[in-house]
Amino acid sequence: MKIGVLSDTHGLLRQEVLDALAGSDAILHGGDINNRGILITLQHIAPVYVVRGNNDREWAEDIPLSLDFALGGLRVFMAHRKGDLPADLTPYDLVVYGHSHRYETARREHTLLLNPGSCGPRRFNQAITLALLAVEGERIDVTRIDIQHRGKPPRSGFGADLKSQIEAVMRETQKGRPAMEIATRRGWDVALVEQIARLYVTHPGVTAEGIMGKMGL
Repeated sequence: MKIGVLSDTHGLLRQEVLDALAGSDAILHGGDINNRGILITLQHIAPVYVVRGNNDREWAEDIPLSLDFALGGLRVFMAHRKGDLPADLTPYDLVVYGHSHRYETARREHTLLLNPGSCGPRRFNQAITLALLAVEGERIDVTRIDIQHRGKPPRSGFGADLKSQIEAVMRETQKGRPAMEIATRRGWDVALVEQIARLYVTHPGVTAEGIMGKMGL
């Protein structure tokens, strides 16, 4: 059984991620998804098990904060933050979490703890990662997948002068205009405008170049 494990996509689903997940029997997402379109795309590959991250807002109210379920003979627990995991992990074969954007694995007796890192917008110089699990009976083999950071072309609706367009989103956000209104008025991608606005609001003093860096542009 092949299980794809990813987290912290923050609105970006890279083609390399889709290629790595191809052929999966199930996909586990550790939260901070950013929009439902990410889940819809993943569901075209395999059944998706997902928990809500701290940045998943009103649209994700129906997504649970944690999951406890059986999958392919494994008992699995998922939560976005490591601090929200149960104190006793002995009932579980696999425990998945995210939030830190840093890949890590650990074993506690028969329990595998896995943070697949982030394969969304690159944060500073952190690696872009996800994990693939090969499950045979009680054995779980983990493969770390690293995606090379090459930057990426502007998304739909944004032209070559991306910096000036990010600055426009920043100005409109400062005026209190919602991302949907900004995107509609200018004919830009809603998800991208939402991401820029969120980074601007949550990182006081950030510049357009800083936002581009955080988004991996």
